[in-house]
Amino acid sequence: MQQTVDVIIVGGGVIGCSIAYHLSARGIRVRVLERNRIASEASGAAAGMLAAQAEFIESAPLFEFARHSRAMFPALAADLKERSGIEIGLVQQGLLRIATCEQDVIRYHAQAAIQQQWGEATQWLSAVEAKEMEKALGSDVYGALYLEQDHQVMAPSLTQSYAKAASDLGADICEHTEVYELIREGGKVVGVRTQDGTHYCHHVIIASSIWSQFLLRSIGYDLPLYPVKGECIAVKTNTPLIRKTIYTDDCYIVPKANGELLIGATVTPHTYNRQVTVGGILALMDVAERLIPSIRGAEWSRTWSGLRPKTPHGMPYIGRHPQLDGLMIAAGHYRNGILLSPLTGIVIADLIEEKEPVADLSAFQIPSMRWTKEHQMTGVRS
Repeated sequence: MQQTVDVIIVGGGVIGCSIAYHLSARGIRVRVLERNRIASEASGAAAGMLAAQAEFIESAPLFEFARHSRAMFPALAADLKERSGIEIGLVQQGLLRIATCEQDVIRYHAQAAIQQQWGEATQWLSAVEAKEMEKALGSDVYGALYLEQDHQVMAPSLTQSYAKAASDLGADICEHTEVYELIREGGKVVGVRTQDGTHYCHHVIIASSIWSQFLLRSIGYDLPLYPVKGECIAVKTNTPLIRKTIYTDDCYIVPKANGELLIGATVTPHTYNRQVTVGGILALMDVAERLIPSIRGAEWSRTWSGLRPKTPHGMPYIGRHPQLDGLMIAAGHYRNGILLSPLTGIVIADLIEEKEPVADLSAFQIPSMRWTKEHQMTGVRS
């Protein structure tokens, strides 16, 4: 079976679906191939924080990319609701980055000064002021940075809305379709093979999170990525405990539009084991209870884990492959795929249309690698 489209996107997470949406909106014929279901991996497990300021303090290129992407969400939420009918659960209450010791106070004052130089709204709150803003906070709070633009969404809903809007615009969304091989003719990737046949195209975009590296090895290319497991908890309360996201280095608590409080996330690198552990949950609950003592009385809802794709330098890979024509990669967004999804989709669409991207991608370059002998580029279809 031979099926030809303009662009094949491997991966039905938030990055792949954002790319599909933005390409489809430009009239480009797209096919998304997802081995499970849309949002079944990291995008379905994410807390959905748009924490451009809380996350990115020291990395100027990523901070600039992140805040540019964050600014798109209010308009994006309205557009996706109109096109797909799905609410993405945008909550615009901001975030409190909590100081839990004197060292945090010093560090956060310095970070506030840096962000104010960038023109970002950043306010330091004393412990008293922080507790006035969120009365459920406990006595361990030394103060907080109030980041009023760091909002949040429902991550699975965002991913599903991208996919539905793309489909309505003409994209093929193919679930339960695993890509097991890239087709290469000389120095160009021209399609993929799946269990249901061969799909040819002009461009292949690899956006399958941590699984991207395994598919790329089918052509002898080893993309530096590794998994970081994150375990999470959701609880419910009869009345809302907090309105804003509570964020520390060890724990975040996110009040969702559906009434849940999401508590996360543990950090376990270099494992594909998805088990939720007693130790991980106890560690999260210990920090969460110190931040918000009344959370002890919340109703237990659910637990889960996700595998986040991280690169050695902490920057995602976004752009064209340096050695193979027709191949693009958008992977390694670690725990910020939700936040970075709008701008990632737009810049990949710009590259497909051979336009100058709206954002600088120089910090996100895909590394060149040595090819194994059996996969050297010979002009013979692999």
